Amino acid sequence: MSDVLYDVVIIGGGPAGLSAAQYAARSNLKTIVVDKSATAGALAFTSRIENYPGLPKPVSGKELLDIFREQAINFGAEYVEEQVVGVKLDSEIKEVYTFDKAYQGKTVIIATGSMGRKPSIKGEKEFLGKGVSYCAICDAAFFRGSTVCVIGDSEEAVKEAGLLSRFADSVYLVSPSKKLKVDDDYPTLKIQNIKVLNGQSVKSIEGSEVVERIHMSDTEGKESTLDVSGVFVYLHGTKPVIDFLSEAIELSEEECIVSNKMMETSIPGVFAAGDVVCTEVRQVVIAASHGCIAALSAEKHIHHRKRHKYDWAK
Repeated sequence: MSDVLYDVVIIGGGPAGLSAAQYAARSNLKTIVVDKSATAGALAFTSRIENYPGLPKPVSGKELLDIFREQAINFGAEYVEEQVVGVKLDSEIKEVYTFDKAYQGKTVIIATGSMGRKPSIKGEKEFLGKGVSYCAICDAAFFRGSTVCVIGDSEEAVKEAGLLSRFADSVYLVSPSKKLKVDDDYPTLKIQNIKVLNGQSVKSIEGSEVVERIHMSDTEGKESTLDVSGVFVYLHGTKPVIDFLSEAIELSEEECIVSNKMMETSIPGVFAAGDVVCTEVRQVVIAASHGCIAALSAEKHIHHRKRHKYDWAK
């Protein structure tokens, strides 16, 4: 176990976790970020970001994440790459366990995101960020005038197909089941450039440098291919990464961490931020704002303030 007692231990090094680290470290809290990998996570796999406030030109998700990390470290936050395998949150001093050691903190911020679903389609992992995406609202604009497909049968998949239809020329909604999990008169299904392919399982995503086609098989085993430039995967959703919690904290039916508007969870001194709380809109700017709020709430908790403190420049 580490002999150091941190004010804030942050689990996760995405935009929520690193924003929390910036605000926590800048407020003179001893802060550490425990991150599984600097190159994992939804943002790191994003090939192009152009709508983040303050960016004069597009950058890759990895470049933006590197800036977040550098800012946090420059403010004094520590950063380690280790896999968190367990936690103990029910005492005044919290403990976060990795394979090699345990980190102690007065507060913990959980910002592990929602990349819980492992790639299950051949080529899905290889083309992530090169035509494969898990977020239509993030990447739809990159496929303007193209042909794309959405894989899934849930209402979320149908909604994402509707969003993509505003940009792409053609959107194929590829459902592994014989019927979508929405009513037949669902408004999105009436959009002219959306075509539903029921009972089709995607066996592989193929291409050279970027996605070029998908290979499918129907319920009778008949195989076919479909030329597409983008593949948006919504199979079983993107699960919050909470396997290390072992029921230590209150979760919703969707396995999201339950938190209030100040990112406080069911356990005093434990906060959650970003996609792990299953926000309705998943954008970098929203994850960053969650991280800011969580850090300010942690500072308030540590110093027993009645109100949050915002200006640390003086």
